Amino acid sequence: MFVKSVMIPKYSCYTINHDQSVKEAIEKLEEHKIDGLPVLDGDNYIGIVTRYAIYESYFSIGKGKDDYLQNTKVKEIAKQKDEYLMGNEIFEKTLLSLKNTPLFAVLDENKKFLGIVTRFDVLLQFQSAFGMNRSGVRIAFTTSEAEGRIARLSEIAQNFHEQIISLVTFDETDKLIRRIVIKVEKNENISKFIEKLEDSGFRILDVHED
Repeated sequence: MFVKSVMIPKYSCYTINHDQSVKEAIEKLEEHKIDGLPVLDGDNYIGIVTRYAIYESYFSIGKGKDDYLQNTKVKEIAKQKDEYLMGNEIFEKTLLSLKNTPLFAVLDENKKFLGIVTRFDVLLQFQSAFGMNRSGVRIAFTTSEAEGRIARLSEIAQNFHEQIISLVTFDETDKLIRRIVIKVEKNENISKFIEKLEDSGFRILDVHED
């Protein structure tokens, strides 16, 4: 999945004009209960203003509170002007980039603003990937890093008529073993399904209903 798939388009974004004041930015942040705003000059991207950037600049700029809030323009304190996404990145890789900022702007090849990707929306995608929004039985196990093991897992699930909610594989813990977490709908066959997995060489680590 690419960044464009989880991007909030411009027409649905809260943004702020580059000539607006810090006071107006704070009001908009509070009104919409968000942590950051793209700063725009028309379609041109200027940067991001966040709550943290506002507090940081206030303590370093040396102005009185009222003077700072009313007379400092958001373009003066906007950050991430040269940090943005183009939309064709793999969305999973954006999570680490979002560790230190609540959002990234998405720009086109002419650096025109297209929308944003937020930390919250990326986390929602991970929740979906792990099937966290549906109840079921989560089974964690390891298997040998051999060709055809995922196909064998799918075959067993099909034979037991298991409805797979999610299936996630992790990087191998060593050169021979891979960890897998599968979530299936709860049914009367679940014990036999797990038993068949074990008989087929899948080493069960944990079974949890949620």
